[in-house]
Amino acid sequence: MDASSLQGLLDEYAELERQLADPGVHADAERARKLGRRYAELTPVVKTYNELASAQDDLAAARELAAEDKGFADEAAQLEKRIEQLESRLTELLLPRDPYDASDVVMEVKSGEGGEESALFAGDLLRMYLRYAERQGWKATILNATDTGLGGYKDVTLSIKGKGDGPDGVWARLKYEGGVHRVQRVPATESQGRIHTSAAGVLVYPEPEEVEVEIDPNDLKIDVFRSSGPGGQSVNTTDSAVRVTHLPTGIVVTCQNEKSQIQNRARAIQVLQARLQAMAEEEAAAKAADARRSQVRTVDRSERVRTYNFPENRISDHRVNYKAYNLDQVLDGDLNGVLDALAAADRAERLAEHSKAQSTQ
Repeated sequence: MDASSLQGLLDEYAELERQLADPGVHADAERARKLGRRYAELTPVVKTYNELASAQDDLAAARELAAEDKGFADEAAQLEKRIEQLESRLTELLLPRDPYDASDVVMEVKSGEGGEESALFAGDLLRMYLRYAERQGWKATILNATDTGLGGYKDVTLSIKGKGDGPDGVWARLKYEGGVHRVQRVPATESQGRIHTSAAGVLVYPEPEEVEVEIDPNDLKIDVFRSSGPGGQSVNTTDSAVRVTHLPTGIVVTCQNEKSQIQNRARAIQVLQARLQAMAEEEAAAKAADARRSQVRTVDRSERVRTYNFPENRISDHRVNYKAYNLDQVLDGDLNGVLDALAAADRAERLAEHSKAQSTQ
């Protein structure tokens, strides 16, 4: 980013600061929240820039004093290293951001090959994400689920909403989870103690606050039926569950865990909008050859992103060669290790692309 663009961000930050200091702005909660989120997004940039400018001034002074007092030479050397670190940090902060990093997400977990064992593993993944959300202080809501009656799930859809008070939301952390997750363990039904391999698929897509995709009501087929899941006494006595079918694409969304048919219908359409937007994003990504946005659509054990090995208590993410022997903790929601590794690899890739682009200019 050139100096004029950086100055533009500094000016924008100052203007945001001015607006947020105006009590009248906070009368519109939605506007104040958007301004606050952008302010939080720019704060690390401005803070790093100010630290860099201060360090550069200190270095100039240290070099001038070192000519008379050699004791300042060591301080100048330390400042040079600090400036190099700050410049690298600022470059990273100024890289183009994923526009949906602040978004909440809709996640689907689907069992695949492996029958009941795969369904049980899908249930393990669901609980892992629910516990991770709890650790992060997020709100996770199961929108629809098809269980097997034995603790497993054929498929489950959940919404995960963040705190909404920072530049990064749920998508920034969970966007790497899409793909095939493979499990290796001895099933409870295995009498010979043999290790079986099965898989479950995870789909995750951003749920933006302002959905850009418009849906023609004529493209929707809406069915209502009796809810079968938990939700209070009324859930089993009224036809409150809603199934929405998007005729042009064949996408089906079911929601039964809200309190009324109207709420279930609204929530199902909201999920449909997010799915259609994710589809549009993936189509655009394919044209741009951007593999980061691709989502695995088939639960095939040969196309795995991660393996959960119970006998060795090992988790392996095959995209970044991450390996750790704390599977029990991971399944209890301690996902930060693998997610940090994936985020670091993503940053490194974007920095490499930036450096390559700079060298060709």
